Amino acid sequence: MNTTNISHILSEIEEVTTACNRSAADVNLIAVSKTFSVEDIKSAINAGLISFGENKAQELNIKAKELNDEKIEWHFIGHLQSNKVKYVVPVAEFIHSVDSLKIAIEIEKMAVKLGKRQKVLLEIKTAPEESKYGLTDKNEIFGIIKYISNSTSLDFQGLMTIAPFVNEEAEIRKSFITLRNLKEEVQKLGYFCKHLSMGMTSDFKIAIEEGATMVRIGSAIFGNRIYN
Repeated sequence: MNTTNISHILSEIEEVTTACNRSAADVNLIAVSKTFSVEDIKSAINAGLISFGENKAQELNIKAKELNDEKIEWHFIGHLQSNKVKYVVPVAEFIHSVDSLKIAIEIEKMAVKLGKRQKVLLEIKTAPEESKYGLTDKNEIFGIIKYISNSTSLDFQGLMTIAPFVNEEAEIRKSFITLRNLKEEVQKLGYFCKHLSMGMTSDFKIAIEEGATMVRIGSAIFGNRIYN
C-alpha cells in the first residue's frame, strides 16, 4: 500500500467538495480492505485513516479481532446472510447492506444479545443489473425503515447503493440521483436519514457531486486485488 494514494484521494475529495460548496469533513472515506492484509490496514491507519470496509463477514471478524484497535470504525458493506450476522454485529460500527426485513430482524436479535445499538443503512438497487442486491419496492423500503426506527437496538442511518459498472457517466449519475431523491422522500416522512453511502474508486467524484456522505474506495488506496 502506497500512502501517497491516500493523500491523493483525500485531495481529490477536497477538490470535489469545494467545487460543490460542500465540506470535505462531510464525506467519510471508507478504505475497502477486503482481501488485503492486516499489515496493509495498519499502514493505512498510520497514514491517518480510521474507517475500513469489509464485505465478507468472517474476514471482517478475524481482522477486527486481530487488530483489536478501538480507534478503527468497521463498516460491513457486503451482502449479509442470516447465518453470518453473528460475525458482523459484534465488531461493525455500520452495516451498509440491509436488504430485507428478515436480515434487519436477525441483526436486531444479535444486537439485543450484545446490548448494542447497531447502526444500519438500507441497500437500494438503483440499477437493473442482475448481479446486484438491494431493495427496489418503496412500500417495502418504507416499511423496513419504520421497523428499524421503532427498534431500540437498531439505529437507521441512511441508504447505500452501487452504481452500474458502465462507462456512461449519465447512467452512473442517474443511480446516485435516485438514491439522493429517495433520501429526501424518507426525510419528508419524518425519519432521520443522514448518510448516502455511494461511490467507489471509479465513480466517487460523481457520487460526491450528488450528495454522498460515505465513499467506499479500495483499489485506489490499496492497489489491485489478487483473488485466490
